[in-house]
Amino acid sequence: MRPRRYDAVMAGGGLAGLSLALALRQGLGDGARFAVADPASSRPASTDLRASAIAAGARRLFEALGVWERVAGEAEPILAMEITDSKLGDAARPVFLSFDGEVEPGEPFAHMVPNAVLQDAMTELARARGIELLPTRVAGFTPGPAGTALRLADGAEPAASLLAACDGARSKLRALAGIGVTGWSYHQSAIVMTVGHERPHGGRAIEHFLPAGPFALLPLTGNRCSIVWTEPTEAAARLLALPRVLLRDELEQRFGLELGEIEILDAPRAFPLGFQMARAFISDRLALVGDAAHTIHPIAGQGINMGLRDVAALAEAVTDAARLGLDIGGPDVLERYQRWRRFDTLAMGAATDGLNRLFGMRSDAVRLVRDVGLGLVERLPALKSFFIRDAAGLGGQSPRLLRGEAL
Repeated sequence: MRPRRYDAVMAGGGLAGLSLALALRQGLGDGARFAVADPASSRPASTDLRASAIAAGARRLFEALGVWERVAGEAEPILAMEITDSKLGDAARPVFLSFDGEVEPGEPFAHMVPNAVLQDAMTELARARGIELLPTRVAGFTPGPAGTALRLADGAEPAASLLAACDGARSKLRALAGIGVTGWSYHQSAIVMTVGHERPHGGRAIEHFLPAGPFALLPLTGNRCSIVWTEPTEAAARLLALPRVLLRDELEQRFGLELGEIEILDAPRAFPLGFQMARAFISDRLALVGDAAHTIHPIAGQGINMGLRDVAALAEAVTDAARLGLDIGGPDVLERYQRWRRFDTLAMGAATDGLNRLFGMRSDAVRLVRDVGLGLVERLPALKSFFIRDAAGLGGQSPRLLRGEAL
């Protein structure tokens, strides 16, 4: 029997893999065959308790793919952003930089959406659109001139014109392709949790730059916030080992009293932080997407949005090639994707790395220079607008999906 043949297989069924499958379905039509291979596909629902800041460009992508209408009820718009630079014991935390929350009139620059809500909505939509969800992983592959022969962990051996590695920062497919990485650990961990509070947040996000690392309050629906609390890795482990009442006291010192009494609503978890960049984003019939290609510091909340920019660029390159009758896994198609994404990714990685190092310096002189710089940006509306649009994924040569246009 001939092996089952797919136009594209996504290895990894997270947000990047599912959104790429949906984008390719839209671009190549119902006659194409796609599969998402991930052992987690057999789970009835996502267990990810985190929430993500979905920038305006990524929201437009979700709108174009029909995802946003399924998650909009759980999406909280970020209507304003405030940045402070202070020490933990400071009695007051003056705001040095603030951003209005719109990239266009009536369009917030970001929304906070629970990851599980997104994951479950995209899984359901993928099934409805005829995308095969394979509850297994891609264990190996052998590229050839006519396609890639895949080896799945369940023993199946399908073939595909294109293989997308959406399998995370420790990508096995990246390693199998012999693609090296450049990176380092920050020796920091992000403590993530959901917090309830007495008073409404008004859609305002706040990022306190503290000596140990940034502490972000990100608005969720209702009187709730998602917390991303950066500490040195050993300190984060000690904090999570505290009894809940003592952890709440530590949290309150950083959270402040503006929103009233607070309550930890879920089980806090810590995620190690580091910088990692693949030395190439492509190989023979293989494209790295999302964390498989790059991981950056969450200081600007850009991790998931960078991955969705990858999705938009790759889907457009593949769709344009298919309409010209070209091989969608051919070197010209993949090279176009790599050129489109590499500079933007390196620039964002360098920016977040530099910000983390700059705000991690504890010298009072450095802090003065930082605060003067923030104050200058605060007084330059054109520069603030540029930063907002770039962070929203709307700067430069944006792919069609990030502009809200169908493929």
